[in-house]
Amino acid sequence: MRIGKQDAPYTAICTSDADSITVRGHDLCGDIIGKMDFTSYFWLLVTGNEPTDVQKFFANAVLAAIAEHGLVPSVVAARMTYAAAPEAFHSAVAAGLLGCGSVVLGSAEVAGRFYADLVTEVGATGKQAAEVASAGVRTLRATKQAIPGFGHPQHSAGDPRALLLLKMAEEHGIVGEHIGMLYALRDCLPETLGRPLPINVNGAIPAVMLDVGFPVGALKGISLLARTASLIGHLHEEIERPIGFIMSGAAAAAIDYDGPEPAA
Repeated sequence: MRIGKQDAPYTAICTSDADSITVRGHDLCGDIIGKMDFTSYFWLLVTGNEPTDVQKFFANAVLAAIAEHGLVPSVVAARMTYAAAPEAFHSAVAAGLLGCGSVVLGSAEVAGRFYADLVTEVGATGKQAAEVASAGVRTLRATKQAIPGFGHPQHSAGDPRALLLLKMAEEHGIVGEHIGMLYALRDCLPETLGRPLPINVNGAIPAVMLDVGFPVGALKGISLLARTASLIGHLHEEIERPIGFIMSGAAAAAIDYDGPEPAA
C-alpha cells in the first residue's frame, strides 16, 4: 500500500560506509567527535549548518533556561512512572516528554508560530507591528485562547529567565522582527486585554531563537532536548532518593471522591 508522497527517497542528515560515517557533510570521527560541542552538533543536525558564535551562545542560553523548573508535570510523570516500572528508565523519560503540549513545555512552539505568523502578516500587508499585534490578541481573545508567551503563575512580576534572555538579546544586538513583535504584543495587552501580563520564558525563547535564525518548525525540539537532560537528572535522583510513590500518595490524599455512592 502506498501512503503519502513516494517521489523523494532522500535524507541529507547521515550516511555511512565500511570506513566512515558522514553527518551533514562532516566526517563524524574526523570533524565532530572531540571537536564539536553538543549544542553546535544539535544545531548542525537540525539546520545543516554549524552555528555562528552568537547562535551557539543563545542556543546554550535557552537550553539552560528551559531545562529545569522543579516538580512540574513532566517531571512528576517521569518519576511516578519510574516508581511503578524501575526496569524501564527509557519509558520514564518518554512519559515525561509525552505531555509536551500547548500548555506546558511545548508552549514555546505555539508562541513561536504565533509570532512568526504575525511577522509574516506585517511583511505581507505593510501594517505596523503594533496594529497587527493588537488584532492578533483580539482574535485570540474572541475564541477565549490564552496569549502565548505571556503570564506566569509564580513569576507575576516578570519571569527572570525571560528578562535575562531579552536583556542578552539587546546586549548582543540580535533584536529583530520576532522580539519586536513580542514587545508589540506586550505593549498592546493593557488596552486589548484590560491588564498587562509579563513575558514568560516560553515567549522569550522562540522570539530569541527565531531572530538568530533557528527554524520555527523545530522550536519544540529545544524544549524536548532541554527537558530530557533534566528528566535524566530527576530519574537518577529517583533511584537514590525515591519520591514517586510519595507524590502518588499525596495526589490521592488531595483529591476527594464526589461520585455516586453504591446503592443501598
